[in-house]
Amino acid sequence: MKKPRYLVDHMYTADPAVHVFNGKLYIYPSHDIESGIPENDLGDHFDMRDYHVFSMETIEGPVTDHGVAIEIKDIPWAGRQLWDCDVAFKNGKYYLYFPLKDKTDIFRIGVAIGDKPEGPFIPQEAPIKGSYSIDPCVFRDDDGTHYMYFGGLWGGQLQRYRNNKAIECGHEPADSEPALPSRVVKLSADMLEFAEEPRGVVLLDENGSVITAGDHERRFFEASWMHKYQGKYYFSYSTGNTHKLCYAVGDSPNGPFTYKGVILTPVVGWTTHHCIVEFQGKWYLFHHDSVPSGGKTWLRSLKVVELEYNVDGSIRTIDGGGA
Repeated sequence: MKKPRYLVDHMYTADPAVHVFNGKLYIYPSHDIESGIPENDLGDHFDMRDYHVFSMETIEGPVTDHGVAIEIKDIPWAGRQLWDCDVAFKNGKYYLYFPLKDKTDIFRIGVAIGDKPEGPFIPQEAPIKGSYSIDPCVFRDDDGTHYMYFGGLWGGQLQRYRNNKAIECGHEPADSEPALPSRVVKLSADMLEFAEEPRGVVLLDENGSVITAGDHERRFFEASWMHKYQGKYYFSYSTGNTHKLCYAVGDSPNGPFTYKGVILTPVVGWTTHHCIVEFQGKWYLFHHDSVPSGGKTWLRSLKVVELEYNVDGSIRTIDGGGA
């Protein structure tokens, strides 16, 4: 497929995480709703309250909506805002990882367990100890180890932390200082906790220097994703206020990663968020834009388009269709 395809037309969906389970593609997106909350830089207007799970047997075929997999009212520690999630499989169980503000309005990451990839998912009583911020992405390496990547600036609250500790007044570093990184952490054997302290996902420029906070064209903002191609680890992410999806490549799931380029130019809408998956011999980029809602940045729609690599392993840039 050379042209992007919209996937869901009966509701607004965004922030896709996609995996192949049982020979099918399973899509785990955010569920956008019209909350009536004014738009602001903290993302209060993204007041999502449940997750639907979707599946596809072929990339061109119909999309099945399996209905609600979990609702905010079912989560004991819930405050508000059920943002981007991801799912992993281990030992016959499916683990749904989700960011959610607790009753004190602090984002934590929770986990819920299901017997089937479409759910339903039963949440644990409390969030993962030591978790914070948003956008969990779970990657299974070839040796069976699972890693979680997470973090997001501004409304995602990552600027409120240094070395996994909350600071008095959350702020981004000065432009000349190293940018705040995404986090990576190995998960415990039971998939319910962190097995270690999260560490920073270091992004380097072509000269081996750490990308700075003022480099908004390349610095991490949110939407971590990890995939492996030809033995290399590809860390991809959103630049946020410059509206690009970029990627960096490394030799270890922990990094460091060297910046390589832009995967997707800006789309219609403010946010850009994605995942990359191989299916039936080809690679695909799942992402979203706000075209079907007439450009409403908080009402987004899922798309998929084929992702292509050059011989040297670099990714060919895709036109997002935005400004």
